[in-house]
Amino acid sequence: MRLTIRTNLAMRALMFCAVNEGRYVRKHEIASACNASENHLAQVVNTLAQLGFVDTQRGRAGGLRLARTMDTITVGQVCRAFETGVPFTECFDPEVNTCPLAACCRLRKGLVDALEAFYSSLDRLSLADLVEDNVPLEHLLFLVTPRRAPACTPVLAAQTH
Repeated sequence: MRLTIRTNLAMRALMFCAVNEGRYVRKHEIASACNASENHLAQVVNTLAQLGFVDTQRGRAGGLRLARTMDTITVGQVCRAFETGVPFTECFDPEVNTCPLAACCRLRKGLVDALEAFYSSLDRLSLADLVEDNVPLEHLLFLVTPRRAPACTPVLAAQTH
């Protein structure tokens, strides 16, 4: 089994927001830290916002941040949200299924059960479990708020003889 790039990016973006909790972060900051395409990330952020995982704000002070607390967002919820449209195997999608065994195959039931066990396991893992007390992750994703440069002081005429 392999997660789609969109699911992977969604988890990276959520972890980035969680590490930088309490502030709006920008897509380009996430893309840079997570080695992702900003255009692809924009699509993922849009979906995360539509699903209520993040809040977005436009403008100079804008960006995105978690819409819910870290402990209420589970990895299972995110995976289901992003993986639902991708059939696990051909027979899961009746519109494209060409498998001649579909009518009598017992593998499908086993795969359905396995997928549910997979998601159930991920439902027990929250975003907080991924980021809290994870110092190496914080070092990779934490944004240091840039300090403002001190105002320039004019050179006094007396000093320039």
